[in-house]
Amino acid sequence: MNIRKTAAIGAVVAAGALVLSGCTNPYTSEVIEGTSITVAYNDNFFNYNDDSSAGNNTANGNVRYMTSSDFAYYDATPELIRNTDFGSFEKISDDPLTVEYTINSNVKWSDGTDVDEADMLLQWAALSGNVTDFAPASTAGLSLVTATPEVDDHKMTLVYDDAYVDWELAFGMGVSAHGTVMLAYPDEYPAGEEDAAKADLITAIQEGDTEWLAPVVEVWNNGYGYTTMPDNELLYLSSGPYIVSDIAENEFITLTANPEFSWGPSPHYETITIRTISDSTAALQALENGDIQIWTGQPTADILELAQGLAGVNVESGVQAAYEHIDLTFNNGGPFDPATYGGDEETAKLVRQAFLLTLPREEIVEKIISPLNPDASVRDSQLVIPGAPSYDGIVAENGSDFYATTDIDAAKALLEQAGVDTPIDVNFWYPEGNVRRGQEFELAQASAALAGFNVIDTSEPDWAFTDPEAFPVNPHDVVVFAWASTSLAISGSDQIFACYDEPLNKAGNYNGYCNPTVDELLATLEVTSDPDTQADLQLQIEQELWGDAYGATLYQFPGLWVSSDTVTGVKGNPLSPDYFWNFWEWAPADA
Repeated sequence: MNIRKTAAIGAVVAAGALVLSGCTNPYTSEVIEGTSITVAYNDNFFNYNDDSSAGNNTANGNVRYMTSSDFAYYDATPELIRNTDFGSFEKISDDPLTVEYTINSNVKWSDGTDVDEADMLLQWAALSGNVTDFAPASTAGLSLVTATPEVDDHKMTLVYDDAYVDWELAFGMGVSAHGTVMLAYPDEYPAGEEDAAKADLITAIQEGDTEWLAPVVEVWNNGYGYTTMPDNELLYLSSGPYIVSDIAENEFITLTANPEFSWGPSPHYETITIRTISDSTAALQALENGDIQIWTGQPTADILELAQGLAGVNVESGVQAAYEHIDLTFNNGGPFDPATYGGDEETAKLVRQAFLLTLPREEIVEKIISPLNPDASVRDSQLVIPGAPSYDGIVAENGSDFYATTDIDAAKALLEQAGVDTPIDVNFWYPEGNVRRGQEFELAQASAALAGFNVIDTSEPDWAFTDPEAFPVNPHDVVVFAWASTSLAISGSDQIFACYDEPLNKAGNYNGYCNPTVDELLATLEVTSDPDTQADLQLQIEQELWGDAYGATLYQFPGLWVSSDTVTGVKGNPLSPDYFWNFWEWAPADA
């Protein structure tokens, strides 16, 4: 999962930049006719709008990154690079904080329609949380822009209510405005009425016409979900170097070079196919056979050894800006929900604490992660990456030490104190087919059983609990996955930990956690620029999270990138979109 952060780690918090770097004019295409490359990822594409709560997934983000253009992106340093071939943004006032965005006039959607102010205004409306019932994955930063932005020809100006610390990362481009409107009103805006669709959208947002916007909101929230190739090109309009051209459900998605693209560096391959291969061994076998040319995944020690033993490949390892975590569900009528105990908050917390004490966090790291990274250790912070200047100080005082070691006797004592009969059924979700998380589940299941928890495998491959339309309330009692950062932001953790009154606006809060103190601290963090004060606020937030037995962090992701020596230009990136970050530099080695 994506966390849209600037200084952070997802299914994985300020707006991440999906951008392309600069090139000189006049533009010359470097696409080599007839060339193709097949790469692998461990999850399926299923939604073209990765800004929505329903579509917030790294597999979707990878596709959107290659079919979109934006104002900035991160290189592998990682350093934020501005994409002046697409447009520009600048702070024009500090009081109030005011930022002006301009899109270059030559930037087009793949149907020939201008990318302009209508697209920017729709993105603000959808991601700010200030307009009707949009369900974004995150409102970080843009929630502070409560006044409708002024727009002009290819321009939009954001005026913040307060000085947002990560203002450079707050805004990025999304799905097309005219396409979304035309999907919502197919009879009123047929082909040829793109400009009218955009003009009416701008008017509706400016006038707060929620009735007219309702079908548009529905399309934005849910209309871009698909797993086979759509008949309607409006569902996959591209502003980037590639256009979606073929999809086989649960198997692959193919992208073909956009012939109209001229506002960024040219890619070299005519087509890129992303295959879904969740099993790392199978992926490496496919790479050895020449069926794929690039792979990254969630490796085990055996996988690293296997990769290093392959001929004709390049192996790169490192640490990713993603962390594995286990979350407990607070509102589904399960064992960790106060409602199960007649609304008794303390009893529910004792049961949560008992379960977390059974988690074999050290064993998980030792058996699964340390063989890949000898320096790996249990991560003990919900907000701060190990190695950050504030990490040690926060961990020393945040309360994570209560769960520092697996303690079955202490867990039993807490359950006895709670007066709860055992065995206690616990529905545990992990992505079905994910080998590493399957191992984590088995270790957790065996350990929890010693204290009286009956941990039940409710894994499924489609991350259905993240879709607010399918499951407004998470049916699983425990989930394990990773938050992957798209940026280096300080703010944005409200995406995960802030309380949302309406299920359809839950963003990344999939477990129904609500703590008003945390909400207030997160809001303050967004507008705090002093590093010491930021660290103090993060400490206070963590003390609440660990004190509430929210869940447990496990480890920082080890990164493994393997590529065939028939391809040049491949380089891993700790941030999402991972190795896709410089896809335009990939080229046949014999080109």
